[in-house]
Amino acid sequence: MDNKYNKTIKACLVGYVVQAIVNNFIPLLFLMFHSQYGIPLSQITLLVTINFGVQLFVDFLSASFIDRIGYRGSMVLAHGSAALGLILLAILPDLLPSPFLGILLSVIVYAVGGGILEVLVSPVVEACPTDNKEKAMSMLHSFYCWGYVGVVLLSTLFFQVFGIHNWKLMALIWSLVPMVNGIVFTKVPIATLIQDGETGMSIRDLLKSKIFWILAVMMISAGASEQAVSQWASTLMEKGLGIPKTLGDLAGPMMFAILMGSSRAIYGKFGDKIQLDKFMAGSCILCIVSYLGISLVPIPGLNLVACALCGLSVGIMWPGTFSNASVVLRNGGTAMFALLALGGDLGCSLGPTVVGFVSGLLKDNLKLGILFGVVFPILLLLGIIGCQKHRISPLI
Repeated sequence: MDNKYNKTIKACLVGYVVQAIVNNFIPLLFLMFHSQYGIPLSQITLLVTINFGVQLFVDFLSASFIDRIGYRGSMVLAHGSAALGLILLAILPDLLPSPFLGILLSVIVYAVGGGILEVLVSPVVEACPTDNKEKAMSMLHSFYCWGYVGVVLLSTLFFQVFGIHNWKLMALIWSLVPMVNGIVFTKVPIATLIQDGETGMSIRDLLKSKIFWILAVMMISAGASEQAVSQWASTLMEKGLGIPKTLGDLAGPMMFAILMGSSRAIYGKFGDKIQLDKFMAGSCILCIVSYLGISLVPIPGLNLVACALCGLSVGIMWPGTFSNASVVLRNGGTAMFALLALGGDLGCSLGPTVVGFVSGLLKDNLKLGILFGVVFPILLLLGIIGCQKHRISPLI
């Protein structure tokens, strides 16, 4: 790889840390918002919905505007939006008559940045002249996991030392990450995803492609497989295993994120020696086993192990699907990455919703809800088989 692009890839790695900050910092403050401002928990939970809703909307719109603005301008805009949203989070709640409105406006601002990053970071890395793009993509996505772990651990440490009442200072400290990385993106070299003389596929062309729909189902399944357990892990630890909430958060979501990041980092390190499709298929099978272990095994300790293994199994699914898409739809362009990111985010919403809905129908039996979620890794495994057939007999 051209050494000058090392800086670009490092900036993209930090870009996913920024994504982790905007998604995972504010949930740590929910109880503080409730006690400090008297905001009902029913309103506070809307912040997560609004955050991901705005990101989904931006995913959809970005297919048309990113190519017009350009990768560099869009990256600077994304980081600026993320930094501004975090700064406003420290200012607006006390400035506006309604603290909730101030928090909500801040979330909307930084969610715009998060949505652009979701779409853009992967194609920027894909465009870099790396020796093994699958390795680079997997290592890239591992940094979201490390970012998640870092946000929770460093914020918790800050709150323990300085008190959670100083959360506004922590928001300003986190805003420095996108601020500095945005400046970096004004200087690093950025390659073009589509070669000179070629044009990327339009949204209409993509929607007419059979293989694109296979990839879309894979992305939805990847997001759903990941979040169906991740979002319910803390509740599962507390209700199913009787672990106190603080320890449950560490044993559930944190362990899940660490092992998910480890899976991506392993492929990022040794991907040139491992065939991607085989690694993904094996991960799907491990994911199916972990879902069955969580839901059917009557031993709490093994349920905990199965939950951890689920994190290990889902790590390659999202970046691996992106890499597969780049191979089978070489001219997919920004529109392809935008629509696949949209599909992945839809899956992230769909997975936990399906698990929760089924659990509710079965008298709040969370284990049986997770059992129903096994359909998602099965669909992803079928999609991998479909992509392999496409390489032999094109389906476009």
